[in-house]
Amino acid sequence: MAREAEGAVAVEKVFEALADPTRRAVVEELRTGPRRAGELAAAVGTSPPTMSRHLRVLLAAGIVADERPPDDARARVFRLRPESMTALQAWLDQIRAHWDEQLQSFKRHVDERNERNERNPR
Repeated sequence: MAREAEGAVAVEKVFEALADPTRRAVVEELRTGPRRAGELAAAVGTSPPTMSRHLRVLLAAGIVADERPPDDARARVFRLRPESMTALQAWLDQIRAHWDEQLQSFKRHVDERNERNERNPR
């Protein structure tokens, strides 16, 4: 039960973080590889302070990680954390399984009804 609650919190954090179009654009940019904050700000058209706020949200949600390159301790390089999407994928799989089951049930109902109507036309 505690694990389900942790998963629900993780999913909620990911949804909250990705609700913003700028943060989604950052995630898209990071798909190509790690980038510095300034590069991300330029790529998505925001100011460095605004990018910093967006990156804080993505870090808190566990969607991105930051590292300091050995050659420049002042710089931070951001990369995606694909494992952060595990809880989200599990949730989506549950939703899909539920709807697959519901649609199969509906199909059986329609097929049974059509079969009855063919045997007993009005």
